[in-house]
Amino acid sequence: MVAPFKADLHIHTVLSPCGDLEMSPTAIVDRALARGLDMIAISDHNTTRQVKVTQQIGKQKGLFVLGGVEVTSQEEAHCLCYFETDEQLDAFQEFLDAHLPPIPNDEDRFGYQLIVDENDEIVGEEQYHLLNAIDVDIDGIYDEVHRIGGLFVPAHINKGTTSLTSQLGFVPPDLRADGLEINKFITRDEIVKKFAYLKRFNFITDSDAHFIDNVGDVYNVIYMEHRSFSEFAKALRGEEGRWIDTMYFREHKLRSL
Repeated sequence: MVAPFKADLHIHTVLSPCGDLEMSPTAIVDRALARGLDMIAISDHNTTRQVKVTQQIGKQKGLFVLGGVEVTSQEEAHCLCYFETDEQLDAFQEFLDAHLPPIPNDEDRFGYQLIVDENDEIVGEEQYHLLNAIDVDIDGIYDEVHRIGGLFVPAHINKGTTSLTSQLGFVPPDLRADGLEINKFITRDEIVKKFAYLKRFNFITDSDAHFIDNVGDVYNVIYMEHRSFSEFAKALRGEEGRWIDTMYFREHKLRSL
């Protein structure tokens, strides 16, 4: 039998240069639990290197942490990619390392790119600037994500920057994706009215938190049997009675999609 689980599936850590220095794995997990979330996804820009420690902390404290990343495509559109296993994360990290331009990060201009452990101790730093686009287009990223066994969800597709609509002017009718993300400023009905061919997709809406106070500001309620990658995949695709209800703001429903 399916049950509802609250999930914020787009959260950045201190590893993202635009992420606040308070966004450590421990702080994120603690805030998510305080907000009543059952599940989160870590989605730093163009890197997965802060995922595993967050998953370890989440497991210890009772929060399910989905492994993810927000990739900037060659078109400069952001794409959420989710993975089930450490092996898949490692394989995709190799892909990112091979395709991210080797341009050093400018900390004064863009911010730090820190890797921290479960004690919030700095254990590493990403050398190359993570906000740059990789040299692979959207179709190529989809192919690699699916080759590995992950899920591909173009991010905040209605956003005025770094989205499919901002970069291409529209969502391609032949887009291959497992679902689509919209931000809190539009509903599914509104975007489907504009792009009727998007009815074939299910949607998620998330906080895209870069600051600790924003974790769980916006979340989904996912109806599935238990918290797992496979159950989330079924819900994202609307399979076997699993589904996703979006547009919740903390404890208050904004809109029903």
